[in-house]
Amino acid sequence: MDELTGLAGRFEENRGLLLAVSYRMLGSLSEAEDAVQEAWLRLSRTDADAIDNLPAWLRTVVSRVCLDMLRARAARPEEPVGGQVPEGFPQEEGDGPEEEAVLADSVGRALLVVLGTLGPAERVAFVLHDMFAVPFEQIAPLVERSPVATKKLASRARSRVRGTPALPAGEVAEQRSLVEAFLAAARGGDLSALLAVLAPDVVRRSDPAVLPAGAAELVRGADAVARGTVLLAQRSRYAQTALVDGAVGAVVAPRGRLLCALTFSCEAGRIAAYEVIADPARLAGLELALLDPLPAAAGSG
Repeated sequence: MDELTGLAGRFEENRGLLLAVSYRMLGSLSEAEDAVQEAWLRLSRTDADAIDNLPAWLRTVVSRVCLDMLRARAARPEEPVGGQVPEGFPQEEGDGPEEEAVLADSVGRALLVVLGTLGPAERVAFVLHDMFAVPFEQIAPLVERSPVATKKLASRARSRVRGTPALPAGEVAEQRSLVEAFLAAARGGDLSALLAVLAPDVVRRSDPAVLPAGAAELVRGADAVARGTVLLAQRSRYAQTALVDGAVGAVVAPRGRLLCALTFSCEAGRIAAYEVIADPARLAGLELALLDPLPAAAGSG
């Protein structure tokens, strides 16, 4: 019993890292916790004295478990993203553990959404190498590829995560400034700040799935658009800027689950139009990527 207690203590020292790895791989706190628990069960049935590097061993085990879970998820009928988003749609506090809301904020909602578009092996390779600096030689056996093939796998994933803006850097920066100002004003319900970034004849289009019953799909004019946006301020809490089809846009993703995406048209330093896309088929057709590339991992393999 004392030996098992000591082993449990050593495991607990690594729990935070294991949860960080598994959450980024799975995008779900409950599934990540299940993966960490499975790692503990496997450790408890193993001769720990034969393990030279316990943190690396545990990371490998939890990565294998996550890869299996991702493959099982991919084999199931695809669950559509998006869906009905009525006014006052689910708040994170009432929809799951507060810890998951904190995790989603710390990891980045846009990153979680984009990671969800990767295949299982791509996601594992990218997370381990680019986010945790695990050498390709150690990742290769997990994804059942050579180190060279694993490096290519992570490179493809990196290209998808980072994306390629369709506009020059200066225009991207200008549009991002406008979109971030818009989102900040929306989160704060600040009508005057919204009016400052909206063109007088701005047009907002919305998929019916994102609207309360009876609401207009098209709204025209800065005052009407701003007032409608203020009414939906709660939703903006879950929004983060992202590349949407190569342009500066935003994703709305409570707990990292994509509910809708926003695309913007900017002219003369103002937002001239924006669209809220919530239809699952349309969301599935979008190319989503990060605006901020991840920093290069130290000690890349």
